[in-house]
Amino acid sequence: MISDVHSNLPALEAVLGAIDAAGFEELWCLGDLVGYGAEPDACTELIRERCDLSLAGNHDLAVLGGLDVGAFSEPAAEAVLWTREKASERTLEFLRELEPTGLREGIGLFHASPRDPIWEYVLSTEQADACFDLQSERIGLIGHSHIALFFTRPDPGEGSETHGAHGGDGALLELGRGAWLINPGSVGQPRDGDPRAAWLELDTGEASARFHRVEYDIGRAAEAIVAAGLPEQLADRLQLGT
Repeated sequence: MISDVHSNLPALEAVLGAIDAAGFEELWCLGDLVGYGAEPDACTELIRERCDLSLAGNHDLAVLGGLDVGAFSEPAAEAVLWTREKASERTLEFLRELEPTGLREGIGLFHASPRDPIWEYVLSTEQADACFDLQSERIGLIGHSHIALFFTRPDPGEGSETHGAHGGDGALLELGRGAWLINPGSVGQPRDGDPRAAWLELDTGEASARFHRVEYDIGRAAEAIVAAGLPEQLADRLQLGT
C-alpha cells in the first residue's frame, strides 16, 4: 500500500524495490500520483504498470482542472500549473480514469477520509470518530496527510475510546477486531519528521498491517525539482521530512 507519490521518482523506485523484495500479491495506491515533484510522467507510468488499484488525489484532480488551485499553498499551486503544462497526454488520460474512493477485499480506500475523500486531513481522534460513524467497512485506508499513523475504535462494550498513534518504521498492527483507519504515510513527501519514503504492508489473511520506511536518493529528487524550475522550498523540505 502506497500513497502520495507526488512525482518523486527516486522515492517511488526505492519503495517498489522494497515491495518487490518482500513479494506481495497486490499493490494499491491511495492517490496524489503527481504534484510537488518533477517527474510526473515516469511516476504515473510506474503506477499504471505496477498498481492493481489507484485512487485520484486532490493534486491529481487539480492538474486535470477539477479543483481550483486557489485552494492550494503557493508552492503547491505552482507545481500543479507546471504539471498541467509538462505532463503528457498519456499521463492525463490515466489520471482521468481514477476516482478518490475505492473498495478492495472488504476494505474501504479513500484518498483523504470517509467523510471527505478529497480534502479532509484525519489527524485527531475526534475526526477519526466521525469517520468511523460513516465508514461502512471495518477497516479503512487513507492518505493525504503525508503522515504515517493509525486510529482504532475498539469493539463496542469494551469501554475504551478511539485512540491513535504515529506508525513508526516496523510498527505492527493487529487488525482482527475493532474499527481502523490507517495512513501509510507518503512515498514522495513525508511530513512526519522522517524523510524516508513510507509504505504499508497489509496482510488480509492474517489481519495485520506493518509500517515501513525506505532510504532513497533525496538529493537526486531535489535536484530534479530545482532543475525543472519548481519552487526550491519543495526540494528543501524533502531533506527534513516536513
